[in-house]
Amino acid sequence: MKNITLLFMAVLLLASSFPCRASEPLALTGNNDSIADLRPLTSWQRFNRKVDKFTTSKGFQMTYVGVPLVVAGVATIPGRVRFRQLRNDYVPKFKYEYDNYLQYAPAVVMLGLKGFGVESRSSWGRMLVSDALSAAIMATVVNTIKYTAHVQRPDGSNYKSFPSGHTATAFMTAMMMHKEYGDRSPWYSISAFTVAAVTGVSRQLNNRHWVSDVLAGAGIGILSTELGYYLADLIFKDKGLNFESPTDYPLLEKPSFVGLYMGFSSGLGSIALADGMKLNTGIGSRIGVEGAYFFNRYIGCGGMATVSNIPVSLNTRPDAALEPIDEGRAMAGAYAQYPCTSRWSVGCKALAGYNYIPSQTLGCEGIDLDRDGFVWSAGVSIGYMLKRHFGARFFCDYTSTSTSFTLSPSQELGISESRSGNSAIHALTWGASANILF
Repeated sequence: MKNITLLFMAVLLLASSFPCRASEPLALTGNNDSIADLRPLTSWQRFNRKVDKFTTSKGFQMTYVGVPLVVAGVATIPGRVRFRQLRNDYVPKFKYEYDNYLQYAPAVVMLGLKGFGVESRSSWGRMLVSDALSAAIMATVVNTIKYTAHVQRPDGSNYKSFPSGHTATAFMTAMMMHKEYGDRSPWYSISAFTVAAVTGVSRQLNNRHWVSDVLAGAGIGILSTELGYYLADLIFKDKGLNFESPTDYPLLEKPSFVGLYMGFSSGLGSIALADGMKLNTGIGSRIGVEGAYFFNRYIGCGGMATVSNIPVSLNTRPDAALEPIDEGRAMAGAYAQYPCTSRWSVGCKALAGYNYIPSQTLGCEGIDLDRDGFVWSAGVSIGYMLKRHFGARFFCDYTSTSTSFTLSPSQELGISESRSGNSAIHALTWGASANILF
């Protein structure tokens, strides 16, 4: 933990020498002596102004990240087992306790930077009061819900699973770092939230929390910091404030991004085998990373790497116990985006690549899927710029995977003779991604 923290501090001290400044707004006229354009606003322009006015309000700025995360945490409770299945399929024996210490890393580094004389948003007194209020709010909310909700942990150790306290602490300390140093350089915020995200993912890998616990914990951590700093602002007003964070961000010239991709994956129809025999598909989960580099405001190229699972059942033997189809994918292709306002955008993509199925037999003898295959995908998304270098995307992606199969005689599955052939796995994935914009 000591080595991780020292390395983290070294990177951020280096980042402080590269200050990040907002781009100058584009001039409305060719020069200062030009006559302003007095034409009436169009309906679209009036709509944009209303949206921007709402999204720049204080209440929205404090809640638009944390509240959706908490809502997402509650909404994913019914499907939390599907995400845990990914963990059990790929890393069932994962058990490392570094997340017990990693949750505090952003706070330790923030205090270290302050101690080394790197100027932050607040004075020592204002910062400590803001952080103390944030921690008190977070601890109160998390423990109240834990002892009220009484949700069992996935490992069955106790009934204090929802929400994740480690994740709440990690995102609280990351938000503190963002508040104090995020306007000096985006790398302070990027590094802090990366550490927080790793903490949350690690809680799931260690089988200590469900995905719903982690999402809700992240939201509570962020909301607690927002409220703590808001209360401190009321107490101190302008005293001890070195600089104020901007609320208006210029439109990105190149909306390149990289981020965490997560959603539910549903098979479309069934997978045809032979003589009326089919694999019926259900709803599974998909998680991975996605990124794209844009050459201009509209066109770019990129790719994604994901793992997923889709539950299946045999139509001729629905009682047969089959394991989900696990898939690992790596794809690349073209991305397009159109900015609707300074914060909202719509996008699409077309990708192709390689698909890998690690478990070919679905947990039983009789059906053998080809390990390697070709996959292509097309998707649409709605993007929102949360902060200067952070955004979220809500997506719906279609994928088609080509695979071959071999059937061998199986009394359990009712297969009388050997067969082989080709088929395709069609799936629709919907969900959200959290992205770093650069």
